[in-house]
Amino acid sequence: MYFTDRGLEELEERRGDESVTLSWLADRMRAFVDNNPEFEDAVERLATFLARDDSDDED
Repeated sequence: MYFTDRGLEELEERRGDESVTLSWLADRMRAFVDNNPEFEDAVERLATFLARDDSDDED
């Protein structure tokens, strides 16, 4: 496990049973960047990675 996995594990433990929309996720990511502008590039890269995940189309 990477050190950075702690946040992912907390997310899964606290909210793992919830269903969310991509709109909700995008709003939360925007709020994060508004509060932490130094992470804008990383958040944008993650959003682009998620948007372009074409593994579903390979079936």
